Amino acid sequence: MPQLDRYKNRIVYIEFAAVEDFSQLPYPERLSLMFITSGSMKGILNERPISITAPCILCLAEDDKINVIEKQNVVAQSFNFHREFLNSVTLSETQGYSPSTPRIQTGLSLFQRNHPYSGVPRITEKAYPLLFEWFFILGTEVQAQSDERWRCRIKKYLIQILGMLEDLNRSSEQSPVDLVLEYMHTNYPRKIALEDLTKCAHLNRVSLNKMFQERCGTTAMGYLLLHRLKVAGDLLTHTDMNLNDIARATGFEYDTYFIKQFKAKKGISPTKYRNITRKFVADQ
Repeated sequence: MPQLDRYKNRIVYIEFAAVEDFSQLPYPERLSLMFITSGSMKGILNERPISITAPCILCLAEDDKINVIEKQNVVAQSFNFHREFLNSVTLSETQGYSPSTPRIQTGLSLFQRNHPYSGVPRITEKAYPLLFEWFFILGTEVQAQSDERWRCRIKKYLIQILGMLEDLNRSSEQSPVDLVLEYMHTNYPRKIALEDLTKCAHLNRVSLNKMFQERCGTTAMGYLLLHRLKVAGDLLTHTDMNLNDIARATGFEYDTYFIKQFKAKKGISPTKYRNITRKFVADQ
């Protein structure tokens, strides 16, 4: 059932199932993230056979057709949300969602069927603990509604989960650069030093930065900064989180340093960026 926001007396079209039994898939008018933490299952997804072994995440769009043929000791949770939940700002309870507000684009490729992973994106051993933590907190926020900003925090975790899954599935290679990219995409909210990256790649800093320059057009730490700012940009546009919370969520120790780096790379302050991105789409 949709959630009633008890602080603002409005319906929020999301659901979290602490125990997903796969009996009603796909959920009507919902995109779904099924986090399978143990067991295995086989089925047919849009006339294609799929075989799933935990840990994994199954991404289903509202028009997918799935038939579960076999399950073995499956334990799973699911987060389900209407596409309009991806809009940044809502109007009044009577007006509902505005189609002209900025819409989250991060992670939508996971629900498109022209990608090789088609519904079952790759997750790695390093990514699993963080995905598990984020998914747990997301479910807790849905149930608890601990304060009036609960919906904002859910969007934060949704952006981070979808972004990580999308980043992990852009490449299936295991070159030194890919290993470091995976490490960054998994650990960017935490403190990362260049030494951590060289250890991950088993390269010295000169060799690592040369390979990053050839592949990404910047150094390893330069790419990390740009990735953090990319996630921060999504959070600025699509949530009402304050700058300090966004800084901490994206690996900046202080909001002052975050603001300085954002202005240096984007040419404007985070607050001005937030105002411009929302107004730009609303004016289209």
